[in-house]
Amino acid sequence: MKILSTALLTAALLLGSLHGTASYARNSCPLNESITVNDLPKQGRDTLALIDAGGPFPHDRDGITFNNREKILPKEKRGYYREYTVRTPGVKHRGARRIVCGGPQCYYSQDHYKSFKCIAR
Repeated sequence: MKILSTALLTAALLLGSLHGTASYARNSCPLNESITVNDLPKQGRDTLALIDAGGPFPHDRDGITFNNREKILPKEKRGYYREYTVRTPGVKHRGARRIVCGGPQCYYSQDHYKSFKCIAR
């Protein structure tokens, strides 16, 4: 049975890498706090859909490297994380809300990287 489970996990990893996401990790969260996609603000769900579709993104800085200077997210090599703007109604600039993705996991910050919640999908 363990061999079958390993084979299924390998297939899921391969399938996820071919489609840009790894379905095996959709429910894993290395942080203590998580948020479901349905609990994201509408603008966060919209941004996540754009990320999943590969764009196009409304802001020039969407998709740039997030350096994890705050050291809240798990430590990874430079360039692993990418950041995306979550529009804030009534704000004319980018605002404080972001989604940061690295590998199969995305994180939501509503306070410009002071805190993060894993997005559980």
